[in-house]
Amino acid sequence: MYRQGDVLIVPLAESAVPPYAADAPSEPRDGRGRFVLALGEVTGHAHAVLGPGRLVREPGPFAPLLLHLPDGGRVVHEEHAAIALPKGWFRVVRQREYVPGSVRIVAD
Repeated sequence: MYRQGDVLIVPLAESAVPPYAADAPSEPRDGRGRFVLALGEVTGHAHAVLGPGRLVREPGPFAPLLLHLPDGGRVVHEEHAAIALPKGWFRVVRQREYVPGSVRIVAD
């Protein structure tokens, strides 16, 4: 497992990849050519992935993302050290917090 700030990246065995992931549309890259895993609402900094691959959104309001890196990649952020990821599939989970009456994604 890998963690960078409020983003958790969990390697998936090929058998654990949901069947719909192969045909699901990929999330777009940002203007800098990165897959953004989490964008800081306050700072504008981003947890982002560099390298070839796909980012697929799972269904649901708090659902994780699925990241496929056929050649490996790097997770970068302006305030954290870069993390090298091996090739494969990953589930990307954003940290959540409870506030009275609801659950929300942690604001960065």
